[in-house]
Amino acid sequence: MQLIALEAVRDGMTLGKTIWNDAGHPLLQQGVRLNERSIKRLEQLNVQYIYIDTALSKGIEVVETVPHTVRNGVVKEIRQSFEAVQKADKKKIAYVLEQKAYALSKDLDELIKIIMESGEALMVLSDAFLYDEYIYQHSFQVTLYALAIAKHLKYSEKDLKTIGMGALLHDIGKISIPQEILQKPSRLTEQEYEEMKEHTKYGFELLRNLYTMPLLVAHCAFQHHERLDGTGYPRGLTEKEIHPFAKIIAVADVFDALSSTRVYRKKILPVECLKIMAKGEGTEFDPIVLEALRKCIVHYPNGTILQLEDERRGIVIRQNPINPLRPVLRVFEEQGQILKATYELVLIDFPTLKIVEVQADYVLNKQ
Repeated sequence: MQLIALEAVRDGMTLGKTIWNDAGHPLLQQGVRLNERSIKRLEQLNVQYIYIDTALSKGIEVVETVPHTVRNGVVKEIRQSFEAVQKADKKKIAYVLEQKAYALSKDLDELIKIIMESGEALMVLSDAFLYDEYIYQHSFQVTLYALAIAKHLKYSEKDLKTIGMGALLHDIGKISIPQEILQKPSRLTEQEYEEMKEHTKYGFELLRNLYTMPLLVAHCAFQHHERLDGTGYPRGLTEKEIHPFAKIIAVADVFDALSSTRVYRKKILPVECLKIMAKGEGTEFDPIVLEALRKCIVHYPNGTILQLEDERRGIVIRQNPINPLRPVLRVFEEQGQILKATYELVLIDFPTLKIVEVQADYVLNKQ
């Protein structure tokens, strides 16, 4: 399978990986031949990247860390939890949230087990799934990134549970934000943004009085938009005042926001997200947490075309467990010439060889 930008997809190409809707049903099945109508439909759904089957990518496997069945079940539970709390009578909100948190706790146990047993970098394919509501998918993915970071930093299983629950519910306060602001298909006005910022306080108030949940979960919701230099919100806390769990969720939250498709902004690939976040390393984001994220996620997904500084071009065929920044390539072009026979290049063996560019719009003429 080859990862390709939708703008480069052409009539007759074969879809390499199934695209799912929010109900867990396939929107487009793996193996279907794409046509102008299906490509147009994906454009309307704001899909940025898909996988296609090509001769160049034959044998390349793309497996997400969390199976889609598990993902769909957890996202459904998050949706039901948020909606139930939103509809609950004010006097019963705490009770309803306690009940839903119990159900989410079981899902969290399964996610922790998957993350702990996975020996490879975390692979999340957000464009392989389409959801009507961004907030539920976002909560799920932030949880995965936060758990992966916490695992890398060797937090205890008890702490993983608290961090995971804090991530699952970090945006629960958004149920109190007007829908016209949450679902606005363009950038928010200054006034709307000020209202959106209140979701951290709303979340804290919802979670702080739950008897079955550590108070730290509430603080994760309260502090996940705080920044080390005091430029965050709602209280402008600085480095020593922000809880370590909130620092983890802050990094996971921003990374997923950058790497997810929004109506007003295209998604970008993981390596580009990290370059953007590096500008805030030590000022906005905890360097230790950001470095942990770098080491535990896939930077260049399998099937990605890379251009090297020595004018070779290759496709990522598998990840390197030692260093996610140095995957293994199948080289198919040198000095602008397509090779008659490809060969493997293990980038970790050539530490000074730079990756110049990710070429998601590359299409081999023979494909």
